Amino acid sequence: MFNYLTGYGRPTHYRKVLIAPNQLRDGILEQIDRTIAAHSEQAPARIEMKMNSLVDGRCIRALYRASQAGVQVDLNVRGICCLRPGVAGVSDNIRVVSIVGRLLEHSRVYAFERDGEHTIYISSADLMPRNLDHRVELAVPIASEDARAELLDTLDRAFADNQNSWELDDEGRWSRRVPGPGERPRSLQLELAERYAARAAEHGRAREAAASLR
Repeated sequence: MFNYLTGYGRPTHYRKVLIAPNQLRDGILEQIDRTIAAHSEQAPARIEMKMNSLVDGRCIRALYRASQAGVQVDLNVRGICCLRPGVAGVSDNIRVVSIVGRLLEHSRVYAFERDGEHTIYISSADLMPRNLDHRVELAVPIASEDARAELLDTLDRAFADNQNSWELDDEGRWSRRVPGPGERPRSLQLELAERYAARAAEHGRAREAAASLR
């Protein structure tokens, strides 16, 4: 990809990564279609996505097809969302939440669960025509099991957030989520901050222990 950007190479195919403006949209659409094909009552499939904006018409129509096929689709869209969830016969199986907290997030995660396995990409691109058609963007599949588990954990925390989360209804209205009966308060940003602070402290102690043995 960097050879392409600097003008020293013109690759037409990449084995793993998805590149815009040539392949990224088609790669996401292929993953959605594969998830639809794999879905059954005995082995339900699922799509989870985290992004800033969802505008691209082809991607939205593909997610509608997934919902109509029975695939559960969970979307964390911080800003613009042109998809309408919960419309009978169209998007019954789609949920859209937006988390607006202290921190401005730009992470994009596209996760597809089928046959008990996950295909997970992290990306620079939102699903918008300006990203998919008019910019150079990159989506990278995650192979490390530890990294995959951490990304899935982050998605779970995003959909459990009931402090800074808003949910979109079938009329295009946003309503703020609050803890239900018996639920404890959950905040994605706070939980991740605490998790990474604890990890940094643990690494610091490990470095100090290693230094004391020298």
